[in-house]
Amino acid sequence: MTARERLRRTFARAKLGVVEAAPASGNVVLALGGWVYDESLLATLAKRPGSVLIADTGEAVAAHVPAERVAEAAAALERGADPGGLERLSLAELAYNEALRKREPPVLVRLTADNVRAVEARTFAGSYKGVTDVVTKYWWPIPARIVTRWCAVAGLRPNHVTFIGFLLVLAAFWLFWQGQFGWGLVCAWIMTFLDTVDGKLARVTLTSSAIGNVFDHGIDLIHPPFWWWAWYVGCFGAAVALDGPGIALIVILAGYVLQRVEEGAFMRLFGFHVHAWRPFDSFFRLITARRNPNLLILTPAWLLGYPQIGFYLVAVWTGLCLIVHAAQVVQAMAMPRERVVSWLSR
Repeated sequence: MTARERLRRTFARAKLGVVEAAPASGNVVLALGGWVYDESLLATLAKRPGSVLIADTGEAVAAHVPAERVAEAAAALERGADPGGLERLSLAELAYNEALRKREPPVLVRLTADNVRAVEARTFAGSYKGVTDVVTKYWWPIPARIVTRWCAVAGLRPNHVTFIGFLLVLAAFWLFWQGQFGWGLVCAWIMTFLDTVDGKLARVTLTSSAIGNVFDHGIDLIHPPFWWWAWYVGCFGAAVALDGPGIALIVILAGYVLQRVEEGAFMRLFGFHVHAWRPFDSFFRLITARRNPNLLILTPAWLLGYPQIGFYLVAVWTGLCLIVHAAQVVQAMAMPRERVVSWLSR
């Protein structure tokens, strides 16, 4: 993708019309076409009339100005100069990305023939969530970048990758149900990898959509309990009784739902993810009883020949995580509202 095409998509996603000539009235957002911008930068600029975006080099690269100042501002930007009389926006000021739960300078770099791969690497890194599970954060970035680039070159869209992941969700469920844990884990792990790729592909190519977002997050939200149920059936048979395995299954399923309820309650009460509240909360997101950490428990248990023990360990870990998340909500509710803010935003 050229810098110009990326810029056009960024403007479109910020609901800004791209025009050849400045209008006679109103406000205009100007941006130099030779630079690669993080999507959040121009979205913020679009909401801040009378502002100018300053790169780390000190150059002015974009501005939101009245129509009567377009010619003057454009000439100044082409020189890298501040048009004057505008609020200066710096990368340090815009470093907190609430959607991706991280604090790092957004991507803003001049694109040249010599730095294309470096810019690709930087934009890919910028698409990664800062607070996520240990597998996604530390294992997948390098292979995911390679596969994301292959998908982009091949013209695959994020929804294509998500659909393949959905088929793997079904395959893993059936294989777990049949007690074919090894092949089921292969399908499950590939699905978790593609779940990383589709989101990154959407962000780096600026092709995410409302439907794709619902499809992807809907699958992520719904399928884990079905996998753990299928694992139970593969280990103990189809009947659910109030014995040890049945109680463990209830703990896993109820614990998963209640953890999601706790996270949703925190978000509704305080307006941000509980995992972004304090450093401990961000650390705990690495290992909390979600899909990938649970697979890290089940996989070695199967390799050692004890899939049933793995199931019990998932139940114990789910119960402990449920208690931790409940404590997080209670602690936040006991504090003055103005003190409950994300440590990443400070």
